[in-house]
Amino acid sequence: MNHLNDWQRRLSHVAWALLCVSCWQVAQLGAARANSVAPPTADFRIVAYVASWSVPTAIHAERLTHINFAFAQILNGRVALENEAVGASLKAIRALKTQNPTLKVLVSVGGWTAEGFSDAALTDASRTTFARSAVELLREYAIDGIDLDWEYPGQGVAGIKSRPADKQNFTLLLKTLRQQLDAESAARGRTAGDRYLLTIASADREYFDHTEMDKLPVYVDWINMMSYDFFNSLTSTTGHHAGLYRSESAAPKDRYANAAVQQHLAAGIPADKLVLGVAFYGRGFTGVTPLHNGLNQPYERYEGDHTYAELAEQFIGKQGFVRYWDERAQAPYLWNSATRTFITYDDPQSIEIKTRYAKKNHLGGIMFWESSEDRDGELLGVIARSGR
Repeated sequence: MNHLNDWQRRLSHVAWALLCVSCWQVAQLGAARANSVAPPTADFRIVAYVASWSVPTAIHAERLTHINFAFAQILNGRVALENEAVGASLKAIRALKTQNPTLKVLVSVGGWTAEGFSDAALTDASRTTFARSAVELLREYAIDGIDLDWEYPGQGVAGIKSRPADKQNFTLLLKTLRQQLDAESAARGRTAGDRYLLTIASADREYFDHTEMDKLPVYVDWINMMSYDFFNSLTSTTGHHAGLYRSESAAPKDRYANAAVQQHLAAGIPADKLVLGVAFYGRGFTGVTPLHNGLNQPYERYEGDHTYAELAEQFIGKQGFVRYWDERAQAPYLWNSATRTFITYDDPQSIEIKTRYAKKNHLGGIMFWESSEDRDGELLGVIARSGR
C-alpha cells in the first residue's frame, strides 16, 4: 500500500524470512490454540495484508477470511516473486489453511513505487502475458486468487510510468485476468462459489478520474478501499490519516473514509463489493502549529511512520504524548505540546466504530494494512468481534 519507506525495508528482511519459516510455522500452531475464537461470518470478509518483508511471528488465521500476501512484482511483463525467500514465506502463509480450512490466500501484485503496470496493460499481447503468468503463480503456490495494487493508473505520483491510456487499459487488464482465472477455475473444477478470486486496491478522488470504476465490478470479486493515508508526508497540513468522517477543523477539500465510500457507491459499485480499509499504523508530524492540539495544522517536518504496537507501547500516554478523541471524525490522535508533535492513527475504538459502520452499511467487510503492525492481535481481535 502507500508506504513510502516499505520498499527499503524489504531486502533487509529477505534472509531472515528464509531462515525463520520453520520456527514461524511452529509458533503458528501454539498461537492458534492460545487465541482460538469464533470464526468470522461468511458474509463479512476480514482481509489481512501480510508483507513479505515483515511476516509476523503469529498470524491469527482463525479470525481471518482472506490473506493478501504482499507483494509480487512485474518483471519483464510477468508476475513473479522477488526471490526464493519470498516464495518460502508464501508457502508458510498457505500452510495456515491447516488452522482455518476456509481461509483464502491471494497474492497481491504491485504496491507503492511498483513499476510495470502501464506496460503490462498496454496491448492485448502484454495483457495476456501478464494474466497467464499470474495463473502460473497461482498454480505453483496453490493459492486462491490475485489482488492488484496499482498505485496508480494514469498517475506518476509514486515515480512509476503512466499513460492517459491506463484508464481504459486497466479495465482491459482486469477483463483479461478475469477470463484467465475463470478458465483455470473451470479446468480445476472450482465452481462459482469457489472460483479463483480477483480483487483490487482502490483509492478515492483522482483515482476515479484515471479509472473506469463503473465498469470494473463485473470483473472483480471485491475492492479493497485504501481508506487511509489521507494525510501523509505529501500533504501540507496534519489531519486524520484514517478518519471516518470530516473533522470540524478540516478544510472542505480534506479526505475522509465515508466520503470515499460514497464516491465508490455513486459509481455503481455494489456495497457488498466494497471492503473498508483500516490502518494498523500511524503517521507523525513535528514542528506543528499548536492550534487545536495540532489537528489540521501546518507542520515543519514529517516525523515518520509508527506501528500500532509501537504507539501502544511507547507513545500513548507516554513521553509527553496525550491521546485525544475527535468526536466529529470518530478518530483518535496524539499531541505532544512540548515537542509540537502530532500523530494520527487508528486504535481499538476507531476500528470498532468502522467495523460497525461497514456492517450497518452492508459493506463487504474490513481490510487492514498490515499484520505485523498489530500488537498481539489486539486490533484484529476488535474487527473479529465487531464483525460477527
